[in-house]
Amino acid sequence: MSDGLDVIIVDDDPITCKMLTRDIETFYTWGRVVPFTDPEAARTHCTEAEIGIAIFVVDVFLGEQSGFFFLDSVEERFPSVYEDTIVISGNASEEVVDMCVASGVHYLLEKPVKKYALQLAIRSIVNKYLRFSKKLLENPEFAGMAAKL
Repeated sequence: MSDGLDVIIVDDDPITCKMLTRDIETFYTWGRVVPFTDPEAARTHCTEAEIGIAIFVVDVFLGEQSGFFFLDSVEERFPSVYEDTIVISGNASEEVVDMCVASGVHYLLEKPVKKYALQLAIRSIVNKYLRFSKKLLENPEFAGMAAKL
């Protein structure tokens, strides 16, 4: 992992994965954009990483497995994975919405993904961390309390 806030894309469709990567790279400057078309390679990348944070863009169906299964498998290394995930779906049915709500995923985009919607969702997650970092820097007392967690 880099020292920044990486975006990890997991979509088994190579064309969609490439388009998402290209779109995100046009505006994202806070870390690397790391695309995967193979969920197992993505899982290996994540499980070998230090415990940390990243933004995830995950297809709801990854071949024969669920994107939610992938998220479950990396939660130990990325404790806030659900809050930091944007799920994408070719068909955002009620069932998919219910899975997002049950998992704590707050962002669901339907394919074809609109670049502005993706940008807003990613920036929303980034802003959460920027606000927290600013609070740590400006308030030593708060930083001390956070360090004890």
